[in-house]
Amino acid sequence: MTEQRQQLYFNLIDELLKCPNGQEPEVLESKPELIDSGLVETMLQVATMFAHEGNQDGAQFLFFVGRELAKQLGLYPEVSEVSTEVSNKE
Repeated sequence: MTEQRQQLYFNLIDELLKCPNGQEPEVLESKPELIDSGLVETMLQVATMFAHEGNQDGAQFLFFVGRELAKQLGLYPEVSEVSTEVSNKE
């Protein structure tokens, strides 16, 4: 990931944190070129930093949005898929 791309991720995360509640989908839809695993990874890094700094609301918000994006991108397995895989291995 280039430094420039990471800065774009940070800018998008900042927009998400500042936008009115419920407008997050519009903010994300305005930057489809940034919706990828790198954004999810950056969100989780920022959320972890927030948690360590005591910003629990910001951390929870970013973890939630990151998880939802990961699901949409196919990076986050659904619980039913995981349990099916486990039972198939037994």
